[in-house]
Amino acid sequence: MSDREKKLLIFFATAGFLVVNFLVFGFFKNKSAEFQRARDQARVKLDSAEVFQASREQVLEEMDWLAENEPEPAANQDVQAELQALCEKQAKSAGLTIKSQKPMPSDTTEGRHFHRARIQVTVTGTEQALYTWFNSLNMPTEFRIASNIRINPNKEDDTKIDCIAVIEQWFVPLPPTA
Repeated sequence: MSDREKKLLIFFATAGFLVVNFLVFGFFKNKSAEFQRARDQARVKLDSAEVFQASREQVLEEMDWLAENEPEPAANQDVQAELQALCEKQAKSAGLTIKSQKPMPSDTTEGRHFHRARIQVTVTGTEQALYTWFNSLNMPTEFRIASNIRINPNKEDDTKIDCIAVIEQWFVPLPPTA
């Protein structure tokens, strides 16, 4: 083989080697990037699964608590009357004066498991009596809260407070009769 043929052969071999290396390098680079993306997606899925697992335990505890404390089904009017009587009784025992009581429309949206009876109560009394009253009304195990509270100083007596509070009671409605 002549010297020119040897140089041409070396040139083509080198060019072929470089082309094959670039193709293989590009292929492996693409596969590496694809693998990295798949690994990142798997990491995100794992992290979200761990979060779901942690929240699952909390939700199970809440579901168990709800199963233990769920109230018996009752009629809307009965729950609202009982709530009004309770508010009045607790206000008097705390030393508050009831100025007015106003039943509010209940949230009885169809399809919801829990409905809400609501009453707006206006009371006057000392700050400590007001806190005692709220403490006796806010009972998570009874599904009852003071959801809206407006407090103003009493115009006639500086030692007293006027308060308008919306008290809400969640309840399970009676099943519809056919």
